[in-house]
Amino acid sequence: MDNTPLITDDTIVFGLLMLSLGFVFLTESIKTGFWPKFYKIVPGLFMAYMIPAVLTTSGLISPEWQTVTENGTITENSSNLYYVASRYLLPAALVLMTLSIDLKAVFNLGWKALAMFFTGTIGIVIGGPIAILLIAAISPETVGGAGPDAVWRGLSTLAGSWIGGGANQTAMLEIYQYNQAKYGAMVFVDIVVANIWMAIILIGIGKRNRINTWLKADISAIEDLKERVSAFSEKVKRNPSLTDIMIIGAIAFGSVSLAHLCAGFLAPFFSDVVSGIESPTTRNIFTFLGSSFFWMISIATLIAIGLSFTKAKNYEGAGASKFGSVFIYILVATIGMKMDLTLIFDNVGLIAIGIVWMSIHALLLIGVAKVIKAPYFFLAVGSQANVGGAASAPIVASAFHPSLATVGVLLAVFGYAVGTIAAIGCTILMQLAAAG
Repeated sequence: MDNTPLITDDTIVFGLLMLSLGFVFLTESIKTGFWPKFYKIVPGLFMAYMIPAVLTTSGLISPEWQTVTENGTITENSSNLYYVASRYLLPAALVLMTLSIDLKAVFNLGWKALAMFFTGTIGIVIGGPIAILLIAAISPETVGGAGPDAVWRGLSTLAGSWIGGGANQTAMLEIYQYNQAKYGAMVFVDIVVANIWMAIILIGIGKRNRINTWLKADISAIEDLKERVSAFSEKVKRNPSLTDIMIIGAIAFGSVSLAHLCAGFLAPFFSDVVSGIESPTTRNIFTFLGSSFFWMISIATLIAIGLSFTKAKNYEGAGASKFGSVFIYILVATIGMKMDLTLIFDNVGLIAIGIVWMSIHALLLIGVAKVIKAPYFFLAVGSQANVGGAASAPIVASAFHPSLATVGVLLAVFGYAVGTIAAIGCTILMQLAAAG
């Protein structure tokens, strides 16, 4: 099927994404009339995500498409914008946003951040089997299938993705040998449901004060961290010179270069080590160590934390975190571009399983947050560290304050570590639920 979008040139598509972001920031800066009322309800970050989604849904642009030649040959095509944003701009943003971090204040955030992360993990683990049981009562054929076609095998890949990330998702596909011809449907569910949930979280960020009041949350540690960073930023604030901007660029992309260099050695090394493990289960648990993305994000974050103990942190006064925020918003736009809203109507049964599954994850997070009086920040970032991983957890965290991006990264990296083993537990429960 030929589904070529109207615009396929990444140069033009990138221009459209930047125009979308410019429109959001311009309208958000207007203080009178319609726009202030609009942005009081809908956060700017959500609009930065949704406008590209609308452009994709309309067929104007697309993250990937198929073309059919005259002799019937099907060619797979894709945009490179998300790859560039996630592999180059994301680590650069993490470096620039972490430069001025106060590590002691991050640790002072306490146990509630980890509690909400693990609550999110448990929500995914129990949500899958419960979703199967509920949907089976309405539509048994949706959760059926036998052998490699068994739906629970396909859903295991969602568990891997939603607890860890892409490497964990691939590991689950290898472990449970789901029919790869049907795997695309599971990828659709992953994209649609995870993006709907991220959109809801972004909307909630705009209402975080009311949510925190309802949760009776103690936000003093978060506010202390934000105030420390803001006070430091104000102390070293200066009008940036061209030299400052060039050095900020050198710090950001020099770190990205080093992170890619190290990842290029570490990922193949650990991939060989892991492939040499005799036990298939143990081997797949540690598959994430062979992911270059995992190492690239981890190393970039470690470099940034190291730089935060040097004079490099003073470049926060020249706007380092603002440049980081620009990169994050570009990443948000490329993620939004991956969302075709019409996909919601494809594979309705599987989408229903995904929505029920994610709802259980959300309800458990809300319930635990209410009981332990955790701030909405911990709920949002704890969830995205599971569901979105290192690509989206920093986005959500930095929406609260640029200095908080590091918290999202640290939790997301932790998610990679526990992703496969937790997903295996979830799959065992889903297999039992499907058999029952």
